[in-house]
Amino acid sequence: MVESPFAPRGAKFYFLLELLMSKILEVVQAPLNPNIPDIIPGDTVSVSVKIKEGDRERIQEFKGIIIAIRKKGLHETFTVRRIATNGIGVERTFLMRSPRIDKVVVERHGKVRRAKLFYLRERTGKKARLKQKFS
Repeated sequence: MVESPFAPRGAKFYFLLELLMSKILEVVQAPLNPNIPDIIPGDTVSVSVKIKEGDRERIQEFKGIIIAIRKKGLHETFTVRRIATNGIGVERTFLMRSPRIDKVVVERHGKVRRAKLFYLRERTGKKARLKQKFS
């Protein structure tokens, strides 16, 4: 008698399937970028990104405050916000495992009490500054 593919299976089967899938993910996953130091929200950073234009490649710098870090396995990201000309805010999200990031330099640590600093989006001028953390 042939078993239906939709028949319920035992816990041992699902345990082995999960173990196999985790091993496959370990082999396939991209390594963390070694050029990214430990960063936390509130840090003022300078991110150097490799930009490809035609057949040339150049490095573009993006300076700003980290307003969010999202840790979801392979899809870890961090969002950097800076104020461009005429007070217009620009946000850019980077992948932690991206080979396009040349280096990240932490210029200063800000004193914050929350993980997501989205309240900085509404603030402009001196109100958008963070106190420096010395340690």
